[in-house]
Amino acid sequence: PAAEPSDEAMTAETSDEEAAAPAPAPEPAEEAMPADEAASGEAAPSPGPAAASAPAPVEPLEDALPPVGRPGAPDPALAESSASGPLPRIAPDGRRPWQEYARPFPSADDRPRIAIVVTDLGQSGAATEAAIQGLPGAVSLAFAAHARNLDVWLPQARAAGHETLLMVPMEPVGYPRNDPGPHTLLTSLDAPVNRERLEWALGRARGYVGVVNAMGSRFTTVPEALRPVLETLNQRGLMFLDSRTAAASLGSRIAEEIGLPSAANDRFIDDIASRDAIDMRLRELEQLALERGYAVGLAYPYPVSFERIAAWIPTLEAKGIALAPITAIAALRQGQS
Repeated sequence: PAAEPSDEAMTAETSDEEAAAPAPAPEPAEEAMPADEAASGEAAPSPGPAAASAPAPVEPLEDALPPVGRPGAPDPALAESSASGPLPRIAPDGRRPWQEYARPFPSADDRPRIAIVVTDLGQSGAATEAAIQGLPGAVSLAFAAHARNLDVWLPQARAAGHETLLMVPMEPVGYPRNDPGPHTLLTSLDAPVNRERLEWALGRARGYVGVVNAMGSRFTTVPEALRPVLETLNQRGLMFLDSRTAAASLGSRIAEEIGLPSAANDRFIDDIASRDAIDMRLRELEQLALERGYAVGLAYPYPVSFERIAAWIPTLEAKGIALAPITAIAALRQGQS
Protein backbone atom coordinates (compact mmCIF):
# COMPACT_ATOMS: atom_id res chain seq x y z
CA PRO A 1 0.00 0.00 0.00
CA ALA A 2 1.18 3.50 -0.83
CA ALA A 3 0.79 4.70 2.75
CA GLU A 4 3.26 2.19 4.09
CA PRO A 5 6.94 1.53 3.22
CA SER A 6 6.31 -2.11 2.30
CA ASP A 7 9.62 -2.46 0.54
CA GLU A 8 11.48 -1.73 3.77
CA ALA A 9 9.34 -3.54 6.32
CA MET A 10 10.80 -6.66 7.91
CA THR A 11 8.60 -9.75 7.87
CA ALA A 12 8.43 -12.71 10.23
CA GLU A 13 6.03 -15.44 11.31
CA THR A 14 6.17 -17.29 14.60
CA SER A 15 4.05 -20.14 15.88
CA ASP A 16 2.33 -20.08 19.23
CA GLU A 17 4.72 -22.71 20.55
CA GLU A 18 7.75 -20.69 19.49
CA ALA A 19 6.35 -17.44 20.84
CA ALA A 20 5.67 -18.99 24.23
CA ALA A 21 9.38 -19.50 24.92
CA PRO A 22 11.13 -16.11 25.06
CA ALA A 23 14.72 -17.33 25.24
CA PRO A 24 15.61 -18.65 21.75
CA ALA A 25 16.21 -16.14 18.97
CA PRO A 26 13.75 -16.24 16.05
CA GLU A 27 14.74 -17.09 12.52
CA PRO A 28 16.08 -14.02 10.72
CA ALA A 29 13.28 -12.28 8.83
CA GLU A 30 13.63 -11.55 5.15
CA GLU A 31 13.00 -8.23 3.49
CA ALA A 32 9.39 -7.86 2.40
CA MET A 33 8.90 -9.38 -1.02
CA PRO A 34 6.25 -9.18 -3.75
CA ALA A 35 3.14 -11.24 -3.14
CA ASP A 36 3.89 -13.71 -5.93
CA GLU A 37 7.26 -14.52 -4.38
CA ALA A 38 5.93 -14.66 -0.83
CA ALA A 39 3.21 -17.08 -1.86
CA SER A 40 5.53 -19.64 -3.38
CA GLY A 41 5.40 -23.02 -1.69
CA GLU A 42 2.08 -22.24 -0.05
CA ALA A 43 0.01 -25.19 1.10
CA ALA A 44 -3.70 -25.26 0.34
CA PRO A 45 -5.74 -24.02 3.33
CA SER A 46 -8.00 -26.36 5.21
CA PRO A 47 -11.65 -25.99 4.18
CA GLY A 48 -12.66 -25.47 7.83
CA PRO A 49 -16.13 -26.03 9.31
CA ALA A 50 -19.33 -25.20 7.52
CA ALA A 51 -20.87 -21.77 8.00
CA ALA A 52 -22.56 -21.36 11.35
CA SER A 53 -25.92 -19.74 11.96
CA ALA A 54 -26.07 -16.02 12.71
CA PRO A 55 -24.87 -15.02 16.20
CA ALA A 56 -27.51 -14.49 18.86
CA PRO A 57 -28.52 -10.86 19.59
CA VAL A 58 -26.32 -9.10 22.14
CA GLU A 59 -27.41 -7.05 25.12
CA PRO A 60 -25.56 -4.22 26.87
CA LEU A 61 -23.59 -5.27 29.92
CA GLU A 62 -24.47 -3.40 33.08
CA ASP A 63 -24.10 -4.97 36.51
CA ALA A 64 -22.04 -7.83 35.08
CA LEU A 65 -19.05 -5.51 34.64
CA PRO A 66 -16.99 -3.97 37.45
CA PRO A 67 -17.61 -0.28 38.19
CA VAL A 68 -15.60 2.34 36.36
CA GLY A 69 -12.97 4.12 38.44
CA ARG A 70 -10.84 1.25 39.73
CA PRO A 71 -7.42 1.03 38.06
CA GLY A 72 -7.79 -0.94 34.88
CA ALA A 73 -11.56 -1.34 35.17
CA PRO A 74 -13.30 -1.30 31.76
CA ASP A 75 -16.26 0.99 31.12
CA PRO A 76 -19.52 -1.02 31.10
CA ALA A 77 -20.94 1.28 28.42
CA LEU A 78 -18.23 0.06 26.04
CA ALA A 79 -19.17 -3.63 26.18
CA GLU A 80 -22.09 -5.86 25.35
CA SER A 81 -22.80 -9.44 26.32
CA SER A 82 -22.68 -12.25 23.78
CA ALA A 83 -22.27 -15.99 23.56
CA SER A 84 -18.53 -15.35 23.12
CA GLY A 85 -18.28 -13.19 26.23
CA PRO A 86 -18.26 -9.40 26.61
CA LEU A 87 -17.60 -7.76 23.25
CA PRO A 88 -16.41 -4.18 22.74
CA ARG A 89 -18.88 -1.75 21.28
CA ILE A 90 -19.33 1.95 20.59
CA ALA A 91 -21.11 3.51 23.58
CA PRO A 92 -24.55 5.09 23.11
CA ASP A 93 -22.93 8.51 23.47
CA GLY A 94 -20.48 7.74 20.65
CA ARG A 95 -17.38 6.96 22.72
CA ARG A 96 -15.12 4.33 21.17
CA PRO A 97 -12.93 1.78 22.98
CA TRP A 98 -9.81 2.66 20.97
CA GLN A 99 -10.01 6.23 22.28
CA GLU A 100 -11.40 5.62 25.76
CA TYR A 101 -8.75 3.01 26.62
CA ALA A 102 -5.94 4.99 25.00
CA ARG A 103 -2.97 6.18 27.02
CA PRO A 104 -3.08 9.99 27.01
CA PHE A 105 -0.65 11.62 24.61
CA PRO A 106 -0.34 15.42 24.31
CA SER A 107 -1.95 16.53 21.05
CA ALA A 108 0.36 19.55 21.04
CA ASP A 109 3.46 17.33 20.95
CA ASP A 110 4.55 17.69 17.33
CA ARG A 111 7.78 15.71 17.64
CA PRO A 112 8.25 12.62 15.49
CA ARG A 113 6.67 9.61 17.22
CA ILE A 114 7.80 6.04 17.65
CA ALA A 115 5.49 3.35 19.02
CA ILE A 116 6.92 0.09 20.36
CA VAL A 117 4.53 -2.84 20.75
CA VAL A 118 5.58 -6.00 22.58
CA THR A 119 3.66 -8.96 21.18
CA ASP A 120 2.86 -12.57 22.15
CA LEU A 121 2.29 -11.77 25.82
CA GLY A 122 0.22 -13.83 28.23
CA GLN A 123 1.86 -17.14 27.35
CA SER A 124 4.90 -16.86 29.64
CA GLY A 125 4.14 -15.50 33.10
CA ALA A 126 7.69 -14.31 33.69
CA ALA A 127 7.95 -12.53 30.34
CA THR A 128 4.52 -10.95 30.72
CA GLU A 129 5.28 -9.69 34.22
CA ALA A 130 8.61 -8.30 33.00
CA ALA A 131 6.92 -6.41 30.18
CA ILE A 132 4.19 -4.97 32.40
CA GLN A 133 6.40 -3.92 35.28
CA GLY A 134 9.76 -3.41 33.59
CA LEU A 135 8.88 -1.29 30.56
CA PRO A 136 7.57 2.29 30.55
CA GLY A 137 3.82 2.73 30.21
CA ALA A 138 4.20 4.29 26.77
CA VAL A 139 5.23 0.87 25.43
CA SER A 140 2.07 -0.86 24.18
CA LEU A 141 1.45 -4.54 24.95
CA ALA A 142 -0.27 -7.14 22.74
CA PHE A 143 -1.64 -10.34 24.28
CA ALA A 144 -2.32 -13.65 22.54
CA ALA A 145 -6.07 -14.19 22.43
CA HIS A 146 -5.75 -17.85 23.44
CA ALA A 147 -3.50 -17.11 26.45
CA ARG A 148 -4.73 -17.91 29.94
CA ASN A 149 -5.48 -15.36 32.65
CA LEU A 150 -6.13 -12.47 30.30
CA ASP A 151 -8.65 -11.18 32.83
CA VAL A 152 -5.69 -10.79 35.19
CA TRP A 153 -2.97 -9.63 32.80
CA LEU A 154 -4.84 -6.88 30.96
CA PRO A 155 -6.02 -5.03 34.09
CA GLN A 156 -2.47 -5.22 35.46
CA ALA A 157 -1.07 -3.83 32.22
CA ARG A 158 -3.59 -1.01 32.11
CA ALA A 159 -3.00 -0.17 35.77
CA ALA A 160 0.72 0.13 34.94
CA GLY A 161 -0.12 2.64 32.19
CA HIS A 162 0.16 0.42 29.11
CA GLU A 163 -2.25 0.33 26.22
CA THR A 164 -3.27 -3.23 25.42
CA LEU A 165 -4.19 -5.03 22.22
CA LEU A 166 -5.41 -8.54 21.40
CA MET A 167 -3.59 -10.73 18.88
CA VAL A 168 -6.07 -12.44 16.54
CA PRO A 169 -4.66 -15.48 14.67
CA MET A 170 -4.94 -15.22 10.89
CA GLU A 171 -4.00 -17.67 8.17
CA PRO A 172 -0.32 -17.61 7.17
CA VAL A 173 1.28 -18.76 3.95
CA GLY A 174 1.83 -22.51 4.28
CA TYR A 175 -1.25 -23.20 6.42
CA PRO A 176 -1.94 -25.79 7.87
CA ARG A 177 1.71 -26.79 8.13
CA ASN A 178 2.27 -23.31 9.57
CA ASP A 179 -0.62 -23.11 12.03
CA PRO A 180 -1.42 -20.21 14.41
CA GLY A 181 -3.71 -22.47 16.44
CA PRO A 182 -7.45 -22.80 17.10
CA HIS A 183 -9.95 -20.16 15.99
CA THR A 184 -7.66 -18.96 13.21
CA LEU A 185 -9.34 -16.75 10.61
CA LEU A 186 -9.07 -18.51 7.25
CA THR A 187 -9.50 -17.44 3.64
CA SER A 188 -11.41 -20.67 3.00
CA LEU A 189 -14.17 -19.72 5.43
CA ASP A 190 -17.02 -17.37 4.64
CA ALA A 191 -17.42 -14.04 6.41
CA PRO A 192 -19.97 -15.14 9.08
CA VAL A 193 -17.69 -17.96 10.28
CA ASN A 194 -14.62 -15.72 10.39
CA ARG A 195 -16.67 -13.12 12.24
CA GLU A 196 -17.67 -15.78 14.77
CA ARG A 197 -14.00 -16.70 15.25
CA LEU A 198 -13.09 -13.02 15.58
CA GLU A 199 -15.74 -12.56 18.24
CA TRP A 200 -14.36 -15.54 20.14
CA ALA A 201 -11.05 -13.66 20.36
CA LEU A 202 -12.65 -10.31 21.18
CA GLY A 203 -14.64 -11.87 24.00
CA ARG A 204 -11.54 -13.15 25.77
CA ALA A 205 -10.72 -9.85 27.52
CA ARG A 206 -11.82 -6.26 28.08
CA GLY A 207 -10.17 -2.88 28.09
CA TYR A 208 -8.05 -3.16 24.95
CA VAL A 209 -7.72 -0.54 22.22
CA GLY A 210 -7.67 -2.84 19.24
CA VAL A 211 -6.42 -5.90 17.42
CA VAL A 212 -3.12 -6.94 15.84
CA ASN A 213 -2.92 -9.88 13.47
CA ALA A 214 -0.97 -12.91 14.69
CA MET A 215 0.72 -14.34 11.60
CA GLY A 216 -1.69 -13.72 8.70
CA SER A 217 0.71 -13.47 5.74
CA ARG A 218 -1.97 -15.11 3.57
CA PHE A 219 -5.15 -13.73 5.15
CA THR A 220 -4.10 -10.07 5.04
CA THR A 221 -3.50 -10.25 1.27
CA VAL A 222 -7.01 -11.49 0.39
CA PRO A 223 -9.42 -8.54 0.38
CA GLU A 224 -12.58 -10.68 0.36
CA ALA A 225 -11.48 -12.27 3.64
CA LEU A 226 -9.87 -9.27 5.32
CA ARG A 227 -12.40 -6.52 4.60
CA PRO A 228 -15.33 -8.01 6.64
CA VAL A 229 -13.00 -8.49 9.61
CA LEU A 230 -11.79 -4.89 9.51
CA GLU A 231 -15.35 -3.64 9.06
CA THR A 232 -16.34 -5.52 12.21
CA LEU A 233 -13.48 -3.91 14.15
CA ASN A 234 -14.58 -0.50 12.92
CA GLN A 235 -18.18 -1.14 13.91
CA ARG A 236 -16.98 -2.03 17.40
CA GLY A 237 -14.90 1.11 17.84
CA LEU A 238 -11.51 -0.61 17.78
CA MET A 239 -8.26 0.10 15.91
CA PHE A 240 -6.20 -2.30 13.81
CA LEU A 241 -2.45 -2.76 13.96
CA ASP A 242 -1.16 -4.55 10.87
CA SER A 243 1.90 -6.57 11.88
CA ARG A 244 2.74 -6.74 8.16
CA THR A 245 3.89 -10.31 8.01
CA ALA A 246 3.40 -9.95 4.26
CA ALA A 247 4.82 -7.14 2.15
CA ALA A 248 1.61 -7.20 0.11
CA SER A 249 -0.69 -6.83 3.14
CA LEU A 250 -3.84 -4.85 2.38
CA GLY A 251 -4.50 -3.95 6.02
CA SER A 252 -3.61 -0.27 5.80
CA ARG A 253 -5.29 0.29 2.45
CA ILE A 254 -8.60 -1.28 3.44
CA ALA A 255 -8.53 0.41 6.86
CA GLU A 256 -8.12 3.79 5.18
CA GLU A 257 -10.96 3.06 2.74
CA ILE A 258 -13.44 2.24 5.52
CA GLY A 259 -12.24 4.85 8.03
CA LEU A 260 -10.83 2.34 10.50
CA PRO A 261 -8.14 3.80 12.81
CA SER A 262 -4.98 1.87 12.05
CA ALA A 263 -1.21 1.66 12.18
CA ALA A 264 1.27 -0.70 10.56
CA ASN A 265 4.48 -2.31 11.67
CA ASP A 266 7.68 -0.92 10.13
CA ARG A 267 10.24 -3.20 11.78
CA PHE A 268 10.38 -6.41 13.78
CA ILE A 269 13.15 -5.10 15.98
CA ASP A 270 14.34 -8.49 17.28
CA ASP A 271 13.91 -10.85 14.36
CA ILE A 272 17.62 -11.33 15.04
CA ALA A 273 17.72 -11.39 18.84
CA SER A 274 21.14 -9.88 19.45
CA ARG A 275 22.04 -6.55 21.04
CA ASP A 276 23.69 -5.17 17.91
CA ALA A 277 20.85 -6.21 15.61
CA ILE A 278 18.18 -4.79 17.92
CA ASP A 279 20.07 -1.51 18.30
CA MET A 280 20.31 -1.26 14.51
CA ARG A 281 16.56 -1.78 14.10
CA LEU A 282 15.86 0.90 16.71
CA ARG A 283 18.11 3.32 14.82
CA GLU A 284 16.18 2.51 11.65
CA LEU A 285 12.95 3.40 13.43
CA GLU A 286 14.45 6.71 14.51
CA GLN A 287 15.44 7.56 10.94
CA LEU A 288 12.03 6.60 9.60
CA ALA A 289 10.26 8.68 12.25
CA LEU A 290 12.43 11.71 11.46
CA GLU A 291 11.67 11.35 7.75
CA ARG A 292 7.96 10.51 7.93
CA GLY A 293 6.84 11.78 11.32
CA TYR A 294 6.15 8.40 12.91
CA ALA A 295 7.31 4.79 13.00
CA VAL A 296 6.15 1.53 14.58
CA GLY A 297 8.28 -1.34 15.84
CA LEU A 298 7.18 -4.77 17.08
CA ALA A 299 9.17 -6.80 19.60
CA TYR A 300 8.95 -10.31 20.98
CA PRO A 301 9.09 -10.81 24.76
CA TYR A 302 12.79 -11.65 24.91
CA PRO A 303 14.96 -10.50 27.83
CA VAL A 304 17.49 -8.98 25.41
CA SER A 305 14.70 -7.02 23.72
CA PHE A 306 13.53 -5.60 27.03
CA GLU A 307 17.11 -4.71 27.93
CA ARG A 308 17.79 -2.84 24.68
CA ILE A 309 14.40 -1.08 24.60
CA ALA A 310 14.86 0.10 28.19
CA ALA A 311 18.34 1.41 27.39
CA TRP A 312 17.19 3.11 24.19
CA ILE A 313 14.11 4.97 25.45
CA PRO A 314 16.01 7.55 27.58
CA THR A 315 18.02 8.58 24.50
CA LEU A 316 14.97 9.75 22.55
CA GLU A 317 14.49 13.06 24.37
CA ALA A 318 17.82 14.45 23.19
CA LYS A 319 17.01 13.34 19.62
CA GLY A 320 13.71 15.22 19.58
CA ILE A 321 11.66 12.03 19.27
CA ALA A 322 8.66 11.06 21.40
CA LEU A 323 7.90 7.52 22.54
CA ALA A 324 4.17 7.20 21.87
CA PRO A 325 1.45 4.61 22.50
CA ILE A 326 0.12 2.92 19.40
CA THR A 327 -3.15 4.90 19.49
CA ALA A 328 -1.14 8.11 19.09
CA ILE A 329 0.14 6.77 15.76
CA ALA A 330 -3.38 5.81 14.66
CA ALA A 331 -4.66 9.25 15.66
CA LEU A 332 -1.85 10.95 13.74
CA ARG A 333 -2.63 8.92 10.64
CA GLN A 334 -6.27 9.97 10.91
CA GLY A 335 -5.29 13.60 11.29
CA GLN A 336 -6.65 13.82 14.83
CA SER A 337 -3.39 14.93 16.48
